[in-house]
Amino acid sequence: MYNNKIGVMVDSFRLDIYEGIKKAKEVGAQGIQIYAVSGFMDPDNLSKEKRKEILDYITSNGLEVSAICGDLGGHGFSVASDNPYKIEKSKKIMELAKDLNSKVVTTHIGVIPEDTESEKYKVMQAACEELGKFADSLGCYFAIETGPEKAETLKKFLDSLDSNGVRVNYDPANFVMVTGDDPVKGVYTLKDYIVHTHAKDGIMKKQVNPEVIYHYFAEGGIEDMRLEDYFIETPLGQGKVDFNNYIKALEDIGFNGYLTIEREVGDSPEKDIREAVVFLSKLLNN
Repeated sequence: MYNNKIGVMVDSFRLDIYEGIKKAKEVGAQGIQIYAVSGFMDPDNLSKEKRKEILDYITSNGLEVSAICGDLGGHGFSVASDNPYKIEKSKKIMELAKDLNSKVVTTHIGVIPEDTESEKYKVMQAACEELGKFADSLGCYFAIETGPEKAETLKKFLDSLDSNGVRVNYDPANFVMVTGDDPVKGVYTLKDYIVHTHAKDGIMKKQVNPEVIYHYFAEGGIEDMRLEDYFIETPLGQGKVDFNNYIKALEDIGFNGYLTIEREVGDSPEKDIREAVVFLSKLLNN
């Protein structure tokens, strides 16, 4: 028996925030992650009163906010000229997270280079240093989502930072689908940094440089790339993530936080999420 909680990325239901919250309760989740970059949940659009109203609605449904998704897209924090805006926006998102009683903001920061002396590496370092120190000041975490690079590369980057505020949102499927890294082994590599996880599954069909994949996500247009030729996201238990050993690894390192279901594709997200809750519940109760 494990002590993890089950969360749901509320936007995966493709409903408005209030209907999504009700649906999360209905499917049996204990918490929700909310995308808060644009639209209704953009922090620039939410007064203190509105934030309290949303939090009250969440808690009245017996839920809590496992994390806020603050992914600003593009090339993450790897382009120096983009970073002043992205850093200030990320700080606002962290303040929103705190107002919603959450300590975690998740995001992609771009593909971390292997060359620690490269200009791109230093640009990403500087941005994360500033955001990490701001997170420290709030008692929050700015959590980098796994995926673009192998676990060892991400650990080296995190070890180089001079703050405790930058941590990891662990997505095992991104390792399987993009880098080919072992998501079970990666848990032990990143054990000191994991503060939130995504429950997602997938299959790699053809290996490709992760830089190519994430450039496509940032800008598109790379030879009209068909992502389904390289990887596919699957319902939980139908891909290559070894969930039994993955959950055990999380327990081994003392992580008892959220496994937050993220379903980014498919025609029946609610059905897939319901089945994912059942799948995880069985695993956690073994």
